[in-house]
Amino acid sequence: MAMNLPSNRSRGRRAPVADINVTPLVDVMLVLLIIFMVTAPLLTAGVPVNLPDSRAKALDQEQKPVQLSLDAAGKLYIDDEEVAEANLPQRLEQIATVQAGGEPPQVFLRADRALDYGRVMRVMGELNRAGLNRVSLLTVEGSGSGGSAAK
Repeated sequence: MAMNLPSNRSRGRRAPVADINVTPLVDVMLVLLIIFMVTAPLLTAGVPVNLPDSRAKALDQEQKPVQLSLDAAGKLYIDDEEVAEANLPQRLEQIATVQAGGEPPQVFLRADRALDYGRVMRVMGELNRAGLNRVSLLTVEGSGSGGSAAK
């Protein structure tokens, strides 16, 4: 068996190393992946609502939906802005007319499970009257398997 030992025959020249050490790059990318996986759910913070459970799967979306939330106290929020119930019809009409060129935007309705069913139905009636018919009722993943929205 022969060993490849450095000798004087190479006349002081060494062959260039063409290998790139990718281990540090992979380490950095894995750390960034973990950081994004941890912070991504925190970016969707909104009005705290105790949603009911469901086994439905999530819906595919092409544009950003409008989020309408009702918290346990019965306060209304469009996205993160509180709206008085008397001003709700005007705000919904504004949302419906903003998208006048195409179809009305998707609306995500998030209602606390402690609310009265009639209260949620009144809000859904206002949505229907404003022409916002693409409404999804949001839930949390139940004890079985499931998604986060049901239509």
